[in-house]
Amino acid sequence: MKRWVTTFLFPRITRRFLLRVVALVVVALLVFGYVLIPLYLDGKSMEPTLKDGSFRFCWVPSYWRSDPEVGDVVAVRFGGKRRFLAKRIVAREGESVSFVDGKLHVDGVAVTEPYVLLPCDWNLESRVVDPGHFYVIGDNRSVALDQHVFGQVSRGRITGKIIP
Repeated sequence: MKRWVTTFLFPRITRRFLLRVVALVVVALLVFGYVLIPLYLDGKSMEPTLKDGSFRFCWVPSYWRSDPEVGDVVAVRFGGKRRFLAKRIVAREGESVSFVDGKLHVDGVAVTEPYVLLPCDWNLESRVVDPGHFYVIGDNRSVALDQHVFGQVSRGRITGKIIP
């Protein structure tokens, strides 16, 4: 075996080497704990946009200087610091949201949603989004209304944008 291969695979354990390993571990913990959070998607609420069982990353800096936009697919902190829901933002604070025969209406106007491919028959009375909140919902609307997790979430629970 060539010398450089041996040196690469079996380095000498020196003080410098150990410092580099510690620095690498610290950087990885900071990046993957606070900036680029890895997510395993467990559930079908965002299909077909995000597949059940897939692996994605949440880019936290996307909302450090700006608020989320309608249409963004975001990670919503659900319970604790490491449990998230993947949802799409469909309305901002002050807007009214309703469903009529499966069609989303924001401020009384039907919204075109090309990402919703499965049939939906939801009916939901109009509700106004509270200040400091966003209305989120999954793309898979074929699930019965009472089995779907959706609604208003505070800005503080939106962790970042999910990288497709």
